[in-house]
Amino acid sequence: MGSEASEKSQKSQGAVVTYSPQEHGYRDSHERVTRTKIGKRLAALKGYAFAGEYDASVCYAGPVYFIPSDTLLGGEAADLGIRSEHDLFGGVVPYRFVATKAITHPLVDPNAHAPTGWSHEFGRRVQDAVLVGFTVFTQEDARHAAARLLERGPARTKPARASAGRNQTVISSAAELEAVLNEIEAAELSSYGLVLEENLTDVVTYSVGQVRVAELVATYHDTQRLTTDNRGESVYGGSDLVVARGDFDALLGLDLSDEARLAVSQAHIYVSAAMELFPGLLASRRNYDVAEGLDPRGQRRSGVLEQSWRMGGASGAEIAALEAFRAEPTLDAIRASTLEAYGESAPPPNATVYFRGVDERVGPMTKYTIVETNGDAW
Repeated sequence: MGSEASEKSQKSQGAVVTYSPQEHGYRDSHERVTRTKIGKRLAALKGYAFAGEYDASVCYAGPVYFIPSDTLLGGEAADLGIRSEHDLFGGVVPYRFVATKAITHPLVDPNAHAPTGWSHEFGRRVQDAVLVGFTVFTQEDARHAAARLLERGPARTKPARASAGRNQTVISSAAELEAVLNEIEAAELSSYGLVLEENLTDVVTYSVGQVRVAELVATYHDTQRLTTDNRGESVYGGSDLVVARGDFDALLGLDLSDEARLAVSQAHIYVSAAMELFPGLLASRRNYDVAEGLDPRGQRRSGVLEQSWRMGGASGAEIAALEAFRAEPTLDAIRASTLEAYGESAPPPNATVYFRGVDERVGPMTKYTIVETNGDAW
């Protein structure tokens, strides 16, 4: 009886739902399963009930908290009743391209083609926080950008919507650019763009992020690891996070390496500019990839590559950190790791497993999180 009353009381407070609209495209089953498990943990943090996938025909008791499969457009979010970062785990953008890596670099020319809503000021504000590069929306602009970059050495091309490092190509000549352009549909290029930037070698990739759930705020930096997937490609394999309770200042107050401190500062510049210059942008989950390596001239370079305003590969560790901060109010920092292993593998006994099975597209894989609360150095 008491258990039933408690469940009804929780349900009356609100519901956490996953949201996977068809128009956002196909998602791998390991992402759907992971989102469900994270949804249950977020529900516990908020004191809500987990109600599964969103159903517009259901009349939910209390407020609804969404976990979208992708960053949402403003109109779509408004239709769902999303008004602030407290209504979702993810983000809302005023234009679809704002959710991609396209915004990281300026146009090759002020008069170059760009979609509605493009911010010329953003590129100027973040120029010291990103690598040398351009975003293009036509083949002609791509050729112009490549010519300028190839004067410095090899360049990297990246479709604006690609993730996990997939579909990137290093080019050293105009002919190699043409091969890339031949693979991109005109509509994709004009709507979302192609990124061309200086190619780094000897690269270490950091991520800097922040999550806000209920009264909890956690900000972190991490080092990403690469792994080999079932097709033999080098892809994202997990992250090792150092998480501080609080905002960017709290993270910068830890004893960070010079490289990590620079990455955090560059991410802070990037997010501050984005929030100011793209009206309608809101995010409770923010993540920024920062690369540090050697540029084509042998100089050490660091810069933000792209942002993510939706649940991502590090979210299992992000939620674990929030749970630890909720459980222990005196805890100011924590280490947490996420790992993605392909093929047959067994997670350690202290791991929180989010997926272990065979995904219909990527094959057998395991995704899990490990937490460490007693580290002496951050």
